[in-house]
Amino acid sequence: MNLFDTIRNTLVPIHKEGYVFVAIFFIVSLILGYFAEPLFWIGLVLTLWCAYFFRDPERVVPQDDDLILSPADGRISHVAMVVPPPELELGLEPMLRISVFMNVFDCHINRSPVRGQVTRIEYRAGQFVNAELDKASSDNERNGLVIESRHGRVGVVQIAGLVARRIVCWVKPTEPLNAGERFGLIRFGSRLDVFVPHGGEPRVSVGQLAIGGETVLAEFGAAKGPTVSRRS
Repeated sequence: MNLFDTIRNTLVPIHKEGYVFVAIFFIVSLILGYFAEPLFWIGLVLTLWCAYFFRDPERVVPQDDDLILSPADGRISHVAMVVPPPELELGLEPMLRISVFMNVFDCHINRSPVRGQVTRIEYRAGQFVNAELDKASSDNERNGLVIESRHGRVGVVQIAGLVARRIVCWVKPTEPLNAGERFGLIRFGSRLDVFVPHGGEPRVSVGQLAIGGETVLAEFGAAKGPTVSRRS
């Protein structure tokens, strides 16, 4: 990656959800700086971090209904067969669950892993334990979506983490989503679980870094030719 690409990938638009937080951070920095100049510079660094946290980069999204894409930037923390949360009504049989853990430096925009229609959205209050822990799927505050896709119902669960205190979801039931389309975010540090319908084979491993809207988590059917992509 050359210098131009590095700058372009760093200086990206800030999502409107972050405007108020960036403003608050900056105002607090000014107030602290009134009492002690070093505190202003510390606050300014935190303000820049806040702007970076709410970045909303464009992504090149593969256009293939046989692919399950990562819904977020982060690290693959779990790949296992697990019974999905009961509120999603995906049945009692284990499904392939792939989890993406987002730390406070990852982009927290959440994107649809598939093309389809939202058929269910269910919010559950809960705890705020470390989102990397397996029990976070059942114990933490979460918001689950079910998307009807070409290969069946895909579950996507936004899970609040140790620091996160706000799950944001912009879509409603019956709304269509394109693969890679933005549907929400979580503040600050969290995890997303994707429940893959029967027949989907994992294409990632635990510890691997994923890019939201671009990294293929799972695939249906045999490998095909080149896949068309679009920017989103």
